[in-house]
Amino acid sequence: MHQYFCRLCLSLGFMMMNVSALASAKTMVYVSNADSRDIYVMELSQSDGSASLVEKVATGGTVMPLAVSPDRRFLYASLRSLPYSVSSFAIDRQSGKLSLLSTVPLADNMANLATDKTGRFLLAASYTGNKISINPIADKGDVGAQPLAVIPTREKAHAIATDPANTYLFASSLGGDVILQYRFDASSGQVTPNVPPYVETRQGAGPRHFVFDRRARFVYGTNELDGSLNTYRYDAGSGVLTLQASVSLRPKDFQGAALAPADLHLTPDGRFLYASERTSSTLTGFAVDPDNGALTLIGTFPTETQPRGFNIDPGGRYLLAVGQKSNRMSSYAIDQNSGALRLLHQYDMGANPNWIEIVDLP
Repeated sequence: MHQYFCRLCLSLGFMMMNVSALASAKTMVYVSNADSRDIYVMELSQSDGSASLVEKVATGGTVMPLAVSPDRRFLYASLRSLPYSVSSFAIDRQSGKLSLLSTVPLADNMANLATDKTGRFLLAASYTGNKISINPIADKGDVGAQPLAVIPTREKAHAIATDPANTYLFASSLGGDVILQYRFDASSGQVTPNVPPYVETRQGAGPRHFVFDRRARFVYGTNELDGSLNTYRYDAGSGVLTLQASVSLRPKDFQGAALAPADLHLTPDGRFLYASERTSSTLTGFAVDPDNGALTLIGTFPTETQPRGFNIDPGGRYLLAVGQKSNRMSSYAIDQNSGALRLLHQYDMGANPNWIEIVDLP
């Protein structure tokens, strides 16, 4: 009996420790504000989707795309004013606050940043410079100033990422109507063109952002110039994309000018996909077929004016979107059954908020 109670007490102790750990875990939100040249650090409440300001971090430049290291210890910010550069920040593991490690030059004005899946390389794409670059990242998290590779692309490179296995690298060329395909050497950071070296979109589509599904079977990409969203089948063995379907992001009854889709994100469980559209200031949601990757429209939801960036929390419960022209952020609850969005809160941001990263502190 004594042993039973000891085991019971031990089990209860572990349960209390787990509850305490969950209670103390924090979800942090990082918002870049281009024109006020700062990053808002906020804490997201998992109970009601509200966000509280922790600090404002001055960047000294026009800060736009952000990227977080895979271990969530470092944040990288592209400064798109002269001199073009990247700032590396350490993320405090208790408070989520940022500490500047270094600011070093980049090869050009970079519209998109990412790290490879090891966190050892910073990947960047230049819209104005028609190139991509790869820089080393030191063990302490700061980016090396000397690039390992600077590679010319077709016009207007816009997004860059490796596949989930970290064996292939992809970059969209908005002006060239292709997504470039490379083999990626995760030990050296070097890339070589794959065979074939690209997959084409419809002429004039303008591929912008893309995202892999969690099982690396499909890739989804927004097209900025024709207002569409593409679905690609992905062969993880060969690293090749094959265009499978395309749908319009034009809201029903919207009679405005040409559309300008921007960002897109999947929920962590892969069940729902959302894309932002800047002309109509909307978010469009889709249910994802788990077998064939097909998209079924959930609905179109009004959001902040000119929503260039948004993101979904790691728990898949909340979506946060910022408006470049409203200078605000909206928090939405994601219906776990239907995927519909319900507005919860709105917050003032800095000037020209454009990018959001959301991380759970380890």
